[in-house]
Amino acid sequence: MPWLELSLIARAEQQPRVEEALDDLGAISITLQDADAETPDEQAIFEPGVGELPLWPTITLNALFEAGTDRRGLTEALSELLPWLEPDQLNFRDVADEDWERAWMDQFKPMPFGKRLWIYPWNIEPPEDDSVVVRLDPGLAFGSGTHPTTALCLEWLDGLNLAGKRVIDFGCGSGILAIAALKLGAGSAIGVDNDPQALTASADNAERNDVADRLALFLPEDFAGEPADVFVANILAGPLGDLAPTFAAAAKPGAPFAISGILQGQQDELLARYAEWFEALRVDTREDWVRISGHRRA
Repeated sequence: MPWLELSLIARAEQQPRVEEALDDLGAISITLQDADAETPDEQAIFEPGVGELPLWPTITLNALFEAGTDRRGLTEALSELLPWLEPDQLNFRDVADEDWERAWMDQFKPMPFGKRLWIYPWNIEPPEDDSVVVRLDPGLAFGSGTHPTTALCLEWLDGLNLAGKRVIDFGCGSGILAIAALKLGAGSAIGVDNDPQALTASADNAERNDVADRLALFLPEDFAGEPADVFVANILAGPLGDLAPTFAAAAKPGAPFAISGILQGQQDELLARYAEWFEALRVDTREDWVRISGHRRA
């Protein structure tokens, strides 16, 4: 079955409204890319901040519609829903089904994190060995890679002894960190996110990975559980600073913790902020991103 793909470029602040309009018009899928990237690899983001705009200033939105969808009708409907949109901003192309499937399968590859952990898309079967595998729907991904902050947190989790531990993943998004912790041996995990859709996605992914019975999910205002043995948060520097006392209360004395979503240059202020409650602080970097880790003070 062929498809019709509609592509358009919007500013970051326009993206939510454009995506809503495309969805209202019956788009089967919508993917986001950095409109200014020079190569496809530079567009890769596996886990954007939930409830936040991507960091790109301009975004290419690619919407897939059923073949035979009226192009003129789509153009006219979008001009009503998005009055600022010019017709020459819209690009249509026919996509053959076999080409779409091949591109989809070629784009998403198994990815290792640390010594044991692998993230596998559903279209590829993992080998029967001692690897710890998390299966995710590539439809959740933008591009072919993983955001550096997610990779930093996954590698940190892989390096811990999580056997029987209780883990909190604050800002859980798709649930990738909480699910990885459970697959690495954690006894239970809690995912917290301010976006109800993120909690739905986390629950669905946990079910797919057979760990749903060990993952509890909460909005921030509903979470008031016991402190955890391990704490991880992958959000942004501003909220990380504001929530430091909350995170301190959510970690047991001596508990390992990691925070990420921090750009190079933002770490010094956070190191000073977190030193009140956490010790043995260290900084690890990947590309322009930073992870801070350490332990809750006894």
